[in-house]
Amino acid sequence: MKKLFLLLISVISVSIAANAQTVINLEAARLLAVTNSQSLAQADVSVRSALLRERSHLYSLFPTISSGYSVSMPFTETDRVSGDTSFINPIDKLTAGVSLSVRYSLQLGGSEFIQRTINQISTESARISALKEYFSVLDSVDKAYYTVLKSIADLESADSSLEAANRTLTVAQVRHSNGMMNQIDYLSAQADKETTENSRNRLQRELSLNMIYLKDLIGVQGELVLEPVNFDVYDEVLRRLAVISIEEADLLFTELWNIMTTNNPDLRRAALSNQSAELTYTSSIRSRYAPSLSVNFGFGDILSYSTANGFGGPTFSGSLSITGTIPIEVWKETNYLESQRITRDNTLDSYSSTLRTYQNNLLSALYGILNQASSVLSYRRSLEIEENKYAGTMERYMLSQSSVSDLGTASRSLMSSQNNLNSANYSFLQSLSTLRSYCALDDEQRLIQVLLGR
Repeated sequence: MKKLFLLLISVISVSIAANAQTVINLEAARLLAVTNSQSLAQADVSVRSALLRERSHLYSLFPTISSGYSVSMPFTETDRVSGDTSFINPIDKLTAGVSLSVRYSLQLGGSEFIQRTINQISTESARISALKEYFSVLDSVDKAYYTVLKSIADLESADSSLEAANRTLTVAQVRHSNGMMNQIDYLSAQADKETTENSRNRLQRELSLNMIYLKDLIGVQGELVLEPVNFDVYDEVLRRLAVISIEEADLLFTELWNIMTTNNPDLRRAALSNQSAELTYTSSIRSRYAPSLSVNFGFGDILSYSTANGFGGPTFSGSLSITGTIPIEVWKETNYLESQRITRDNTLDSYSSTLRTYQNNLLSALYGILNQASSVLSYRRSLEIEENKYAGTMERYMLSQSSVSDLGTASRSLMSSQNNLNSANYSFLQSLSTLRSYCALDDEQRLIQVLLGR
């Protein structure tokens, strides 16, 4: 509720009603996506249902208490000698009573209490599934948010390229009209401009589609403006990860793995399934052979009254019984227990497989983010070089020392370098989100501190 309150304050404070625009940052987008998620709402229902099942079984371990009352007022009477039936005053034959009974049954092998533990595990597993869905929603909104920002960056790059292509075509038109440029070069300038404009329009459509998906995810209508990511805050971790040694990467993997085994919803749920399977196997053995104890006691009438005899005292009854079964069809019992043992062993194997899968996933994600950090720094340097090359080529073009083809090649290289940097930047951020979900850390700064070795 505190987060939702802060979210509302944040959204209201950045909303520009006059222009019907909503300016939103990533944190607000995450909280909106969480509150708007139907899958997360369904996970919450599953948690509540599991809790009700747990309580229902717990209540079944309590004694069964029942009470009742009865009132009888006959208004006819039959003479025993003559057999004649006559009407009488119902008050004269009034009888009434209140009864109470208590019954308690317990299997001496303790399978009911084992089942209670299994139900508690089931409830905890439902909570963990809801936690997994929570991080799944965060991953989805992060990916959508970063995809929109990347589309915006790519569109800005395309706008710059289109502006440059228009300038090139303008110069080409002047030169062609003055006879200083041949027809082929002039047509090349026109073709470059058309190609660049078409690419820019395609990116505009992609941005619109990505924005529609993000708005649907967070439940926002109208025009949406995203706050850009400040990449400067990631410089330190980028520079550290880009030059990290194999030994340091192994130590980092170990630390992340320790966090994962403690927090990761899938690993926690697999461990609970393993525990539940072991308890189910134990319970199946005890429930087949352990005797049951039943205790019954009650008051036939706690209080009774009749017109003839007045008020009467309580009548008490009670019993104690122990019942059990002696297995005769040994082949059936052996087959049943073997099937339960196989189920338990399969769960153990599944747990081991889940551990191996997540070890591989974490290793892949870690080395992926190391490569992306290196790519970000490399593409930054490449972009700087391409910008200088383009500026030099444009200067020579203005002096008629470079051709339209040379300028087009330089422009395409510049745009490609900018797009590569955009892709590397947002791929790095998405990898951070993936690692955060693996470790079940909703605080990105905590993950960055781990990656920095602090």
